[in-house]
Amino acid sequence: MQTSLLADKQINNSTPKHKMSLVPVPQPDGPLFAEVDMGGDASSTTVRATVVQASTVFYDTPATLDKAERLLAEAAGYGSQLVVFPEAFIGGYPRGSNFGVTIGNRTAKGKEEFRKYHALAIDVPGPEVDRLAAMAGKHKVYLVMGVIERDGYTLYCTVLFFDSQGRFLGKHRKIMPTALERIIWGFGDGSTIPVFETPIGKIGAAICWENRMPLLRTAMYAKGIEIYCAPTADSRDVWQASMTHIALEGGCFVLSANQFCRRKDYPSPPDYLFSGTEDELTPDSVVCAGGSVIISPSGAILAGPNYNGEALVSADLDLGEIARAKFDFDVVGHYSRPEVLSLIVRDHPAKPVSFTSASKKPKTLTNSVWSHFALTNSQMNKSSKAI
Repeated sequence: MQTSLLADKQINNSTPKHKMSLVPVPQPDGPLFAEVDMGGDASSTTVRATVVQASTVFYDTPATLDKAERLLAEAAGYGSQLVVFPEAFIGGYPRGSNFGVTIGNRTAKGKEEFRKYHALAIDVPGPEVDRLAAMAGKHKVYLVMGVIERDGYTLYCTVLFFDSQGRFLGKHRKIMPTALERIIWGFGDGSTIPVFETPIGKIGAAICWENRMPLLRTAMYAKGIEIYCAPTADSRDVWQASMTHIALEGGCFVLSANQFCRRKDYPSPPDYLFSGTEDELTPDSVVCAGGSVIISPSGAILAGPNYNGEALVSADLDLGEIARAKFDFDVVGHYSRPEVLSLIVRDHPAKPVSFTSASKKPKTLTNSVWSHFALTNSQMNKSSKAI
């Protein structure tokens, strides 16, 4: 049985929302929907998960964090244990921008656009990460958040992971930005492809078209991923085929979160321009149609895809489905042929400069301090660990 929950009012970027109320039939005028599949085997472990389909408050990171907290609180109110946000939700996905780049030239205006975009990004660790951790702890949920990470003057499209106790678990940096994304984002390396073992399952993420990279997926399967998060900016119908394939291939749940954006969700011209299409757009033109979806290891769609507007798309995940799916096909287990085909993953940090002095251990800490530090780390990591 599937029920729907309907918001009393449409999400906006500035005022708090009322809690959703149960209604028999969703209204067609575009308020927020949360689709919850209530099925599942009562004898199996069940995890309620939500993917958030909502727009960044572009050029306003503090307001985006406020919006994220409202949505997180609302999802937690439905009993969600895991909440996944879209790609680049904090910091923004600069859809339609070209940053003044042509081959062999960068304009002064484009450089200023990058300066502004750089200012929107967040440091990891940093105060915004601390706030996200506090949100996760306050609402007792595991949080997977798409951000733009600032590391010096290079930006990365990153996913951050938090546990339900409010601890920052780690991050994944997108290893291959797509097309013009490469002019504004750096490339992640093999050191940030984590899968976290948690009480609600093994959680990891790949971002947008990374999900089309077979070797990256294979590395994640080898780490035992069970809840595969796929924050994206791709709202095309064909994206659904990729998500279904990954669920079947990996024998895992796939949770894909995308933004739903209209032109009015971005700054007005001339402050922000959609290159090549600005003249065709009205404030209500949809520039990203969403398509957020949750898919089971058997390839069944549990919730979504939603193309109606900003939404919380939720489902109950019967973790027993993973074993049932892998009985058919375990891509890195009984269905692998390592003597014929194998993969090597270089998972060390790839740094352009290394200093020999940095490898020396500090000698100012006493053995008792080191023992206390080790004990504290052991206690913190007891409930969740990276694979």
